Amino acid sequence: MMSLRRRPVAVVASVLAALFVLAGCGQVEEEPAAGGATIETMFGPVTAPENPQRVVALGWSDAEAALALGVQPVGVSDWMEFGGKGVGPWAADLFTETPAQLGTMELSYEQISSLEPDLILNTRSDNSQEKHDELSKIAPTISAPPGVVAYGTSWQQQTEMVAAALGKPEEGARQIADLQAKFDEAKAANPQFAGKNVAVGARFADQYGAYVRGDARVDFMESLGFVNKPELQAQAGDTFYVQLAREQIEQLSADLTVMFPIGGDAAPLRGDTVLNQIPSAEAGNLLILDDETLVEAFSAGSTLATEYALQHAVPKFAETLS
Repeated sequence: MMSLRRRPVAVVASVLAALFVLAGCGQVEEEPAAGGATIETMFGPVTAPENPQRVVALGWSDAEAALALGVQPVGVSDWMEFGGKGVGPWAADLFTETPAQLGTMELSYEQISSLEPDLILNTRSDNSQEKHDELSKIAPTISAPPGVVAYGTSWQQQTEMVAAALGKPEEGARQIADLQAKFDEAKAANPQFAGKNVAVGARFADQYGAYVRGDARVDFMESLGFVNKPELQAQAGDTFYVQLAREQIEQLSADLTVMFPIGGDAAPLRGDTVLNQIPSAEAGNLLILDDETLVEAFSAGSTLATEYALQHAVPKFAETLS
């Protein structure tokens, strides 16, 4: 089985996951001043403490969402193996102390409990009811919103939920509006993106996969005016990716094909004769992302990472289509 994460980790063989507009409206109900907000999750409503002081961030990019709002988690899950403080370079300086490093797919509830959290963020994860129930025994746990696939929480939903849980809903709304304005500006500056089919895919070892709606990268592209290739989107199930056999690689051909490696450099992609013979490659419309930081930002799906990706990826898309 192929994992569409950034790098192979201990759990890679067990799940196909992540490296492979305001959608969250109506998920937050304000409580009286004596308590925090009540957030609707897929497991029911959860009331956050009024002013959480010890936040544990377990979900994909939840730590970055908290940092963007001025809150430093005491523990984080480093899904993308950044190391150090467990977040991308666009966010690391927002920590003044190094947080405890926690598991990703496999959680140590004892370790989490030892941090004495008063709030747990798990808004973008595998949507496990069992994990939610166990975490809720430790502290109020903000899991994914209703109706999303595993790891499919959008940056808008994540920001709204985390901001509400931290008692900063207005700041969260401002961040969402600001980033959406940046998307609108980039879209207006690049009218050639409008309606173009795009395929976003990754290579891990000798396996290929493509992303579908619900993945941060596809949502990113569609926010710029692109349309996820219908033939790929039609294969979407209850995940945000489609695994492709080698004989199916031609399905990645589109008006723009964006590819990146997971767990290695881009040399195998550049040297893959099958990939480089698909129609979009022969037309010069295959973009292989080989800047590791940009790939990470494109994949992280937080407001901070997405803003970085907008600055650095959009010019590459425009150049490839020119």
